[in-house]
This record gives sequence, C-alpha cells and structure tokens, in this order.
Amino acid sequence: MKYDFTTMLDRHGMDAIATDPPEGLFAKTDPEFSRIPMWVADMNFKTFPVITEAMRKRLNHPAFGYFTPREEYFNQIIEWQKERNGVEGLTKEAIGYENGVLGGLISAVNVMCSRGDNILLNSPTYIGFTHCLKDNGYNIVLSPLKKDDKGIYRLDICDMERKIVENNIHAAIFCSPHNPCGRVWEKEELEEVTELFKKYDVQVVCDEIWSDLIMPGYKHIPFQSVSEDARQRTVALYAPSKTFNLAGLIGSYHIIYNKKLRERVLKESSLSHYNSMNVLSMYALIGAYTKEGGEWLDELVKVLYDNAEYAVEMIDRHFKGVKATRPEGTYMLFLDCTNWCREHAKSLDWLLAEGNRVGVLWQDGRPFHGECHIRMNLALPAAVVKEAFHRLDRYVFNA
Repeated sequence: MKYDFTTMLDRHGMDAIATDPPEGLFAKTDPEFSRIPMWVADMNFKTFPVITEAMRKRLNHPAFGYFTPREEYFNQIIEWQKERNGVEGLTKEAIGYENGVLGGLISAVNVMCSRGDNILLNSPTYIGFTHCLKDNGYNIVLSPLKKDDKGIYRLDICDMERKIVENNIHAAIFCSPHNPCGRVWEKEELEEVTELFKKYDVQVVCDEIWSDLIMPGYKHIPFQSVSEDARQRTVALYAPSKTFNLAGLIGSYHIIYNKKLRERVLKESSLSHYNSMNVLSMYALIGAYTKEGGEWLDELVKVLYDNAEYAVEMIDRHFKGVKATRPEGTYMLFLDCTNWCREHAKSLDWLLAEGNRVGVLWQDGRPFHGECHIRMNLALPAAVVKEAFHRLDRYVFNA
C-alpha cells in the first residue's frame, strides 16, 4: 500500500478522547494491559498527508482575519460528490457550511417543525440524534429496524407508516449509511421510503456523513437522487470528518436543492451567530477532496473491510451467543450479546467492564437503543484489532 495503515499512533496527551477518555467513563484496566480505543467513532490512523500539507501551506501566511470561502472549496465538494456518489447538477448555491452535522440537523428541524413535535427515527439510533433532538424540545418516535432471515437489518415500512399516521409526524431523520447498524440502503428500499414520505408530506433530514466509507460490493445512493420529490423535501448533511478523521477541526456542509427550504435553513443557522467556517477547516477539506484523497480512501476501505471480515468471522467461530452483522458501510460493529448474557447469567454491565478490564474500550449500545448491544470501532491497524479480539476470546467470552 502507498499509505500507512499499520502504525498505531500514540495519541496520549494529544487531545484525543478516544485514548484519554473522561475519568470514570470506563471501568479500570488491569495494569498488564494497554488500552485499545474501540468506542467513539474516531480512526486511529495517520491523517492523509495532503490535508496537513494544505493546512501547513496556509499557515505559512501569517494572517487569519475575516474571510469568505474560496471557490475551490465549493468546486472540490461538487467534484467529490460527482466522482464518489455520481451526483450531477450540484451547484455552489445548494451547498452551505455547518459547524457540525448535529447542528445542521437542528437548524433543519427547527425550520420543518415546532418545538414539541414528534420526529420519526429508525432504531437502533445514533446517540447524537437522541441527545440533540431531546435537548431542543422534540419528541422522538422510533420505528425499529427488523432483521431478515439472513440477519440483515431492514426498514419496516408498515411500522413507519403507522407511526407517521398515529403521531402526526411531519419530519424524519434518516441515516444513510446507517449508524450503528452499518446498512447501505438498496435502491428499492430508498424508493419505498421516499414514496412513504411523499405520501404523508414528511420532510427529511438525511445524515450521509458515512457515505464515503462503503464496503466492496455495495454502493451509496444519495437520498436526494432517488426522485425529484426526494430532492425537493430533503436536507442532506455531509462532512469529511468521518472519512478523513477530522472531527477535531469542525466542518460539515449541507446540500439543499429546494430554494425556499434552503433559504429558511440558512436563516435559522445564522441566528446563533457562531455557525461560521474556520479557515484551516476549509483548507483541510480542500486537501481531502482530491484525486489523491480518493486513492487514500480506497486503501482505507480495504483495510476496514479486512478488519470487519476478521472480526465477524472471529465472533461467529469463537463467541457463541454473540451476533454481529457484517457492516456494509461505516467501520462500526453492533454486537448483539443477548443470548450470550442469558446463557452465562451475566449482565451487559459485567460484559462491558470485563472488556475494559483487559483494555478493550468498547461502547455501551443501550444509548443507541440496543437493549443488550455493544458498539465497536474497527478503525485501527489490523494487528491491534486482532489483539483486542484475542483478549476478548481468552479473558472475557471464553474465560
């Protein structure tokens, strides 16, 4: 490979909550074990070097006053969306900066709804959606995903329709690819859900922040590309942060084709007076969304795919009672530990703590609406992933 995905960075003392989490968040680790960060959705690889080069070049000019985004910023987004997602006809006017996907989500929901309204989400649900919607006075109505006979999470359209009607729902949050389940929605699924939203005039905020991290054999289909109606009723949210591990720099963007909806969202996001771009964040995106960035991403996806194949095979062979679906996108696993805990008369809290004890920092799935689930990050060098599963095998699941 051209790029380094084998070196485990020493991030201690370098402002990373992945390796230096808040005190008390995890149970204590025995002294003989190093800690392996497998919880927050944060990759443990070196940053794509062109990103730091672009930022460094800008740092050579010693002035950082007020600025407006460069044309290059918009052009890179347009070209990236065309090359990676097949998007045609995207213009600068449809693109707007957001300090973060969750901030953009709230700006959009504030335009679509009134405080106290019911909003539809599929569960399991990204924990960030839950917090930001509840914190801003909205009620969450969950429509659970259902596993088919192959263990693949599927949308329950009948349940979604019933929830929309019974709860007088006017807005939905749709996650594509899905976090934490790792589904990459198929065209037929997207067509069915867009028709449902059209039928009941439900406006949509679609989180597509994971859309670059698609496993081989799958293809991301932008929600807005499914139909002209979906294009007009949807606020889509993107960022280079998951793809290139840039969350600490802040910087997301929306794509809104509907002019009236776009103007209202821009007005709403402007009211806080702090939704403004950082100049280095702009240069980070410009450096990321390049041909070389696409090459780096393709290598990364291969590493993530191999890690996921190893992890799921390890679970299937050695962790009897634990179920894990191969992620079609993202680098997260969502482990269903229900049967294992029942068979061993252990609680999920015990299981989480035992993993922490041997240095595996994994994440409680209950805040994601997974009753007996654990969310697990696989974006680490392969050798580190294997070490983590060796510990879980020897000291936790089969101790």
